[in-house]
Amino acid sequence: MRIEDGRESSNVEDRRGMRFGGKSIGLGTIVLALVAMYFGVDPSIVLQGGAPAVSVERQGPAPAPPADDAAARFVSQVLADTEDTWRELFKRNGMQYHDPKLVLFSDATPTACGTGQAAMGPFYCPGDQKVYIDLSFYRDLQTRFRAPGQMAQAYVIAHEVGHHVQNQLGIADKVRQLQSQARDQAHVNALSVRMELQADCFAGIWAYHAKRTRQIIEQGDLESALTAAAAIGDDRLQRQTQGRIVPESFTHGTSEQRVRWFRRGFDSGDLRQCNTFSGPV
Repeated sequence: MRIEDGRESSNVEDRRGMRFGGKSIGLGTIVLALVAMYFGVDPSIVLQGGAPAVSVERQGPAPAPPADDAAARFVSQVLADTEDTWRELFKRNGMQYHDPKLVLFSDATPTACGTGQAAMGPFYCPGDQKVYIDLSFYRDLQTRFRAPGQMAQAYVIAHEVGHHVQNQLGIADKVRQLQSQARDQAHVNALSVRMELQADCFAGIWAYHAKRTRQIIEQGDLESALTAAAAIGDDRLQRQTQGRIVPESFTHGTSEQRVRWFRRGFDSGDLRQCNTFSGPV
């Protein structure tokens, strides 16, 4: 990626190394939260019920990352580029885009959705409109998921920002309402899959504009993003972890679906092409 000279976002909070008071969340609660995410349940339900809210011992807002932190600087530059894309797209449609915050943390941090844990991977919390990421996930992305490269890392951020776009457009609220009325867990999961695939498509839209407007996407970057999307498909993860595939428990989509919807956003750059809620996915 040709992003080294790009601007950095002012919307990054660095909570790494900050200590938190209160009771720590237990391993059992982490497992329950992961199971909840796996089956399409809002993890905040488990997190808020399984451990009390924690408080930050340090007073005042979290600082920006240090200027000499290359990894944090990269995340900040990617976030800034998503801001440029979505501000312009919202403006074209007569709307105003409100930037999300991105929180860097280590191990655990309080959120409006409960206590966030590094073991859960990157996530978006609609309650405070913040993206949370422990940068150790990028090590897992390269080693466990075999998806190296800066573009794979950028895809992760763009996907979570895609959830913020859904929140801004009112899509997330509508889906949560439909899930509350669902007849069974399989239907809840199916709606979750459509949400996740749309976030992949929105990530592809960001990449479309990053390439054509600001020329930061280089040869091989698309393949890096597609490798990451394929690596975290439900079917592949289930096969790796439990040796069998259970389609009705999918919450994010298959590897093929995730690649296809990211590619659809990347090829079109058009929000109208990301309607995952109409027809088959």
